[in-house]
Amino acid sequence: MSRFTIQPTPMVGLYELLRHPLGDERGFLERLFCQETLGSLLSGKSIRQVNHTLTRKEGAVRGLHFQYPPHAETKIVTCIKGRVWDVAVDLRQGSPTFLQHQALVLSEENLRSFLIPEGFAHGFQTLTPDCEMLYLHTADYQSGAEGALNALDPQLAIAWPQPITERSARDQKHPMLTQDFLGITL
Repeated sequence: MSRFTIQPTPMVGLYELLRHPLGDERGFLERLFCQETLGSLLSGKSIRQVNHTLTRKEGAVRGLHFQYPPHAETKIVTCIKGRVWDVAVDLRQGSPTFLQHQALVLSEENLRSFLIPEGFAHGFQTLTPDCEMLYLHTADYQSGAEGALNALDPQLAIAWPQPITERSARDQKHPMLTQDFLGITL
């Protein structure tokens, strides 16, 4: 039995991953990544960095973050505690889904992860307090390659599911899109 079901979304390269843990009366073993199963979705790259975050307050929004080429990254995002509304925005120049977004609820209970390819911005809103997220990245973080969108940008039209209770000062300062933004060339 495979430890994952890979479900494509309407956006090319963006996948919902359903994890299949093995369990018994003692508990379970859950695979969060497998090169053999998921490696082909990473465009020939490997996992370079793993990050773990905690967001304490329900309704908080983090993001929308990405890295510019040549440091663009694919991410596999998993909620290991709590429940979040996870969002990916297509920034790929020329993509038929340019500036559209896809969202999934990720939680410790629903056993879903989001595989977000290069050229997408990522963010989330916590739906419960004390949410912990695990991120697997195909590129090392480079501060000079960091980009971001404002999560409240009206051009993105993201309907956050709860009132926003907080955003970092940094995230609040991210610019709104301008008409001359043509996307990211990969």
